[in-house]
Amino acid sequence: MQTCPNITKPGLRPLSHLQHPREVIRQFTPNWFAATMGTGVLALALAQLPVGVPGLRGFAEGLWLFNILLFAVFCLLYTARWILFFQEARRIFGHSTVSMFFGTIPMGLATIINGLLLFGLPRWGEGVVPVAEALWWVDVAMSVACGVLIPFLMFTRQEHRIDQMTAVWLLPVVAAEVAAASGGLLAPHLADAHSQLIMLVASYVLWAFSLPVAFSILTILLLRMALHKLPHESMAASSWLALGPIGTGALGMLLLGNDAPLIFASNGLPGVGEIAAGLGLVAGVTLWGFGFWWMLMALLITARYLRGGIPFNLGWWGFTFPLGVFALTTLKLADLLKLEFFSAFGSVLVTMLVVMWLIVGRRTLAGAWHGELFVSPCIAGLAK
Repeated sequence: MQTCPNITKPGLRPLSHLQHPREVIRQFTPNWFAATMGTGVLALALAQLPVGVPGLRGFAEGLWLFNILLFAVFCLLYTARWILFFQEARRIFGHSTVSMFFGTIPMGLATIINGLLLFGLPRWGEGVVPVAEALWWVDVAMSVACGVLIPFLMFTRQEHRIDQMTAVWLLPVVAAEVAAASGGLLAPHLADAHSQLIMLVASYVLWAFSLPVAFSILTILLLRMALHKLPHESMAASSWLALGPIGTGALGMLLLGNDAPLIFASNGLPGVGEIAAGLGLVAGVTLWGFGFWWMLMALLITARYLRGGIPFNLGWWGFTFPLGVFALTTLKLADLLKLEFFSAFGSVLVTMLVVMWLIVGRRTLAGAWHGELFVSPCIAGLAK
């Protein structure tokens, strides 16, 4: 999320900011996967809007397919960096900000897995379920690794100060929570009742693996902002990142509780399932209320930043995914509670998400075309 200087000039050749096109690989960082998170969650949100707009679901599916292509390209570029520039790539483990973005890789993959169920099942049938299941376990492994290893590096190798802290700390931790929500969607589609129970229980574990740690970070973040005020304007979008674990935590409990009665009953535990469903709904509504407070706070903070101008960087994708998961949570509450407020407000949130995605997407395309966004802070001081 390091700020990149804006040196675009009329008539500038594509990638002219870089000394050689190979610099795209050399300077590629996990920050780019935040774009797959924002694009993926927009596709999912558009498909679940309660209003019937002709062609909207088809557009959402096309956006999801584009996101798969985007994710694949980013994986190839980042893999190539590790192969061609290993010594420079490994510097990321010592960087206190860029290393946090490892969490965006499994979270971007989670939006693809969810899309397999939302778009893939109607189009290709039950054959996509084993693919989604295999990808989910890969996602779980990456999420757990990020949630443990990145904090371990924070404790042992990296330099951090409370006055420099931002909500970026949440990224590696929240990945497991996103995987838990995906597990809640996927579990009822598995053919074997025992496999459903394993995935459901694993998802609850992942939820607990993430949420308490995320809320601990949020507590420190509130103290940091009270004592040291807002972060630098280049980190303005980080004010929205806190909405991510809150919204995902609520959505996860709603999704897990939705099918818990059937899955637990199929495994001889009917009473547990009913309790899980009730707790899921209560926890979902409660966390939604907390998320609503944070969203209002993030709007005020963003308005404050806008007075002085916010320099564009890849961190702007932080405006999209948290808003998207909060919108999905709101629409899920509308479906469960049949309350018009949640339906209307969810539609407003998705509209906000569309506008923000268009703004950030356009700026990202321009920055990528001119090469300005291919900057790796880990090697910024090295001679090229």
